[in-house]
Amino acid sequence: MMTTPEQEQIGRDNFHEAVGSELTRRDAIKAAMAGGAGLGAAYFGYQKLTGDRVRTAFIGTGDEGNVLITEHPEDYMEIVAVADMRPTNLDRTFKGSHPVARIGLNAKLGEAKASKVRTFSNHKELLAAKDELGLEAVVIAVPLNQHAPIAMECMEAGLHVLSEKLMARTVMQCKEMIRKAQEKGLMLAVGHQRHYSVLYDNANHLIQKGLLGDIKFIRAQWHRNNSFEGRDAWRKWKYDKYAKADRDHLTKLEEAGTLEEFGYDSAKQLVDWRLYNKTGGGLMAELGSHQMDACSIFLGKVHPLAVHGYGGKNFYGVEGVGPRDKWEDDREIDDQIFVTFEFPGKTYYQEDGHTVNNPDDICVVTYSSINTNRWEPYGEAVFGSRGTMIMKTEKEALLYKEASATSGGGLDQRLWVIEGTKGGGPVLDSYETSAPTAAAAMASDEMGPKISRGYREEMEHFCYCIRTNKDELRCNGVVAMGDAIMAMTANLAMQHKQRIEFKPEWFDPASDATPEADFA
Repeated sequence: MMTTPEQEQIGRDNFHEAVGSELTRRDAIKAAMAGGAGLGAAYFGYQKLTGDRVRTAFIGTGDEGNVLITEHPEDYMEIVAVADMRPTNLDRTFKGSHPVARIGLNAKLGEAKASKVRTFSNHKELLAAKDELGLEAVVIAVPLNQHAPIAMECMEAGLHVLSEKLMARTVMQCKEMIRKAQEKGLMLAVGHQRHYSVLYDNANHLIQKGLLGDIKFIRAQWHRNNSFEGRDAWRKWKYDKYAKADRDHLTKLEEAGTLEEFGYDSAKQLVDWRLYNKTGGGLMAELGSHQMDACSIFLGKVHPLAVHGYGGKNFYGVEGVGPRDKWEDDREIDDQIFVTFEFPGKTYYQEDGHTVNNPDDICVVTYSSINTNRWEPYGEAVFGSRGTMIMKTEKEALLYKEASATSGGGLDQRLWVIEGTKGGGPVLDSYETSAPTAAAAMASDEMGPKISRGYREEMEHFCYCIRTNKDELRCNGVVAMGDAIMAMTANLAMQHKQRIEFKPEWFDPASDATPEADFA
């Protein structure tokens, strides 16, 4: 969408106006401001721990693992150990590798405290020392194909698990993880952090209040441009300085057969795991799962009805067009994907005494991920009959009113929230002014400095649930399995070039039915 800086500012102000309106203002904001609680705790129902912090180990300390370590909540979680097969990952866990996103434990805790954190070369060595460490929980941030095996070993050892997304490489593995957690009475959380994003929670609150009206279309995308040699962040074996430093060590592990024991065919596959079908799930799993999770939240966490799409190696795989020969690119995943999901709408009718969704009421969700153009930022655009909401890079939301026969709207119109007629809920109205109202300014002030991507909040709530023994996780195994089913079924639809209808039993943890079994 082409917008001017002024129009984008109006969109931000409009979002804050709606959030700050007395008609739609969250009780959580009121409680947080009155009681001095953090916004995360007020929004998501957890409190500051009064007892001991949860003794936790991090398994996998690469880019994402070190983001989580930087964001870990010190008041809730005590990091007692870290484990990784790569020496440079362990090294930068302490020294840091980014001044903001991955600052390292020395900067986070101070060198004295950080020196007490134990290091292990793999998770098996860590688990052997769990009693000595007094370990209670683990955070898993390893390649996708090892999420389930490591989580199962940890739960078998009696440890609570927070695993990075995607939950597992197959839907059957997701179900096995859920069953193991139930069997052992353990917490199983998955890091789809939008469930703990204050920004997304406020956006969803406005959507559920009906301010956007009837939603029939959501457009989501995550576009990047890796069409120049050296820019592809997923090809670390060749370009990443940490991968180059680890090569000799990892090659020795490969020659000794150690990597095969931990699920990898080669050292390069371990480092470039996102590029291979065995170890990763492609663009849909690594990027699209975020967007589909957000769309599912906006639509009331309903399950999709069907999916179809196209995926291909349109750039890296086309001889004479892409750089496959010149760059010796052996990736197996698609570099361009375009999928369309059909979700149920919100109109229903009665049939034999049961409420049935109207099959003609469909909301379409499209998702695209490409590697040759990054003109648009990643995010989601929600199109409703009364308004449009744009979510940009998990950092901000823009809101615009749809013009009607009786009132204005569009990119240049500021809005406010008024009471609906005939007992209806709040609705948007537009007006001419050059500045936001006091309510919008107050909401912006409250939310702006506190907006996070949800990493800290998800870990806080994970620890809170462990201490209180309350399984109230917003992204538990069942919820996260739904995201995995959407991603993996979309991959199957692209692979088989057909429209696939989702089956209810796929979403049932007690059933052995899975999409991969149906399309084996």
